[in-house]
Amino acid sequence: MPQWSDYSTSERIKILRGKALRQSDLAEMTGLSIVTIQKAEQDKALSLPTLLAIADALSVDTSVLLGQQAPRRALDQGDRMVIRDLSRAVHDTAAGILPDNTEPATFEELQETTHRCWDLYWKGHYIQAGALAAPFLTAAAARLHQQPAGEQALAWGVLSDAYRIAGYVANLMGARDLAYAAIGQAQVAAERGADDMRVALVGSGRSWVYLRDARLPEALALAEKSAGDIEPRFSKATPEELTAYGSHVNFAAVVASRMGDKERAADFLSQSHATGARMGQEVRAHGTLFGPVSATTQAVGVNVALGQTGKALELIDSIHDVSQLTEAAQNRYAMDKAMAQADAKQWDASLDTLEETLLGAPDWARHQSLPGVIVQKIGKASTARLRRVSQLIGVSPTGVQGFLPASAKTAL
Repeated sequence: MPQWSDYSTSERIKILRGKALRQSDLAEMTGLSIVTIQKAEQDKALSLPTLLAIADALSVDTSVLLGQQAPRRALDQGDRMVIRDLSRAVHDTAAGILPDNTEPATFEELQETTHRCWDLYWKGHYIQAGALAAPFLTAAAARLHQQPAGEQALAWGVLSDAYRIAGYVANLMGARDLAYAAIGQAQVAAERGADDMRVALVGSGRSWVYLRDARLPEALALAEKSAGDIEPRFSKATPEELTAYGSHVNFAAVVASRMGDKERAADFLSQSHATGARMGQEVRAHGTLFGPVSATTQAVGVNVALGQTGKALELIDSIHDVSQLTEAAQNRYAMDKAMAQADAKQWDASLDTLEETLLGAPDWARHQSLPGVIVQKIGKASTARLRRVSQLIGVSPTGVQGFLPASAKTAL
């Protein structure tokens, strides 16, 4: 029986559409013409905006359409063990079930663990972050249970952070049900802690889960609300408040670009740049990092997703140093750069950027769908080098023919 990756993209679309949906039904669901759907199912022409629209209509990640993962992600044994332990921790703590020998950690120890988890996450070490998040959840829940009534706000906040980390890891690893459960518990904890900033951070996290689940309109509405809820007065805002707000509007721009909404994406980018300029440097806070470099590199991805290749390349030319970014953010920017180069038919430059990143961050890359998009964008170039890069990510370079100049942005 063929593996999911053995099918062409057109075959995968037809399989996922099934007999219950006609081509005309899919055209109506996506807002595309029947001719466009027919071309997509014949491997004649498939632009990335079309790919995104079809993924949204079929409620799958783009990586599923491209054959990078089966409709239900296949995890290796180590990944499955991490997800299993993380799932137990999320569901048991939510039910108030703790091991008998659990010793509550101090708030100082819990804060240190929070920083360690985010540090691993932003280095792209998602498996290690997930492995640490499971006992972190148990320890944070134990601390909450030990706190006297009326003195639990701080403990609720730490527990919200632990659930949010668990949700982020689960989302990246394709465990969508676990991601929803964890982010839901993060919201409950943030609200019980009466912390408006954490509530907004969790809202943005839920928006990201929606984005990965192809629920784009809901993702955009929630991302916009989360940013608006914490919009600061620039004259009095602290660097930490600006970091949270800037990262929120950045993400809102990403979601708007995935929907092809140029006007709203441009508005969010304008707010992002203004926030970064106000800060003057990158600042890490609330489990994220933001500043002028983040604003500019994110704008590259947004313009790539909107098919505005010229603007993306102009921004790339203006970026000379990304060392202030986290490792994961540097890798994500590299993928956007490689995609912009591919859109401009700069095949060799795109392969240079792509191969360097894949070799430098293999653990990070295997949880991303954009490398496969780039390889298939380059198309049927029958070169040993393209085959070599394709093997690094497990995607056939011949799955898609005739991509038009457009692009996509994977989720953070």
